[in-house]
Formats: sequence, structure tokens, C-alpha cells
Amino acid sequence: MNTQRIDAEIAAAIRSIPGFPKPGIVFRDITTLLKDPRRFSDAVDGLLAPFTNVGVDKVASVEARGFIFGAALALRLNAGFVPIRKPGKLPAEVLRREYALEYGSDAVEIHRDAITPGDRILVHDDLLATGGTIHAACGLIDELGGKIVGLSFLIELTFLNGRQRLDQYPVHSLVRYSSE
Repeated sequence: MNTQRIDAEIAAAIRSIPGFPKPGIVFRDITTLLKDPRRFSDAVDGLLAPFTNVGVDKVASVEARGFIFGAALALRLNAGFVPIRKPGKLPAEVLRREYALEYGSDAVEIHRDAITPGDRILVHDDLLATGGTIHAACGLIDELGGKIVGLSFLIELTFLNGRQRLDQYPVHSLVRYSSE
């Protein structure tokens, strides 16, 4: 299998929308990738490749687009799936972590019983930008005693240097953009 060709086809299947949600931003729309079953499957395979032999117990993903690939990765790894959500979305007792945004702050939550100490966790999100959300998610997993075996992203915006914030973990991204 020619992984460079497949990665290029996956990148080509992601639509870029300049000026959304505001001027100066280029939104990376994955719906065009998701509607193509072959590209969707190729993307799951590409995200999975570095983690097939590391012993993953659970895949934890951040809502909402992270759930799409995170659930698929969990199924392929025969692992459990753990949703990490915005505040107020989980029904049982939660652990919460706040993180800074460019203007203000936000938070993510996880069920307190989602991870057993020692569980080997693959963390997935669709996009790595500044790393704030995933850094907060990793903090929740660490606090619950999970062992993070890697971080997986469909898209990485390398010019925002989010990977630097996550340098204590193995990071894998499938499609990288070096500029807006």
C-alpha cells in the first residue's frame, strides 16, 4: 500500500472553506471526506497504524467531530470508547478541567468512572491547533490514572505549534497544514 498516495488522497478529500467561521480563518471541512466510504476507511486505517500493537484498552475522544473517528478507532482496536464532552453534557458524576482560549476559557468533562487506573488510553480528536483542548483532556485522563499511549489527530495545523504543548506524549497526525 502506498501510504503517501493515500494520505494525499485523504488530504484532497478535505474541503477548505476560507473565511469561515470568520475572516482570516480557513475551516477544514471533513464532511467531504466522511461521505466517501473508501477515503473514510483509509483515514481510519491511517490513524490506527501507529497504535495497532501498543495495547489500547480505551479510546477517549473530544466532542463532536472527534467522536466520529474515535468510535471507529475503538471498534477496530477492540477497545472501549470514552467521550470527553463540554460541560453539562454527561449525566453521571464528572471530573472537569478548564483551559484557556484566546479570549476567555472553556472546559471539558469526563465521567469519573470512565477510566480505571492503569487503563491504556489512545486520545483522539479531529484537529490539533493550539493543543489546549487535548491538553485538558489528557489532564483528566492522567488524573483518573489512565496511561496515555498516544494522541491521534486527523488534521494538524502545524503553524499553531500545538504539538509542542503535548511533547510528553507520542503524537500522530494524518494530514498537516503548514499555513492557513
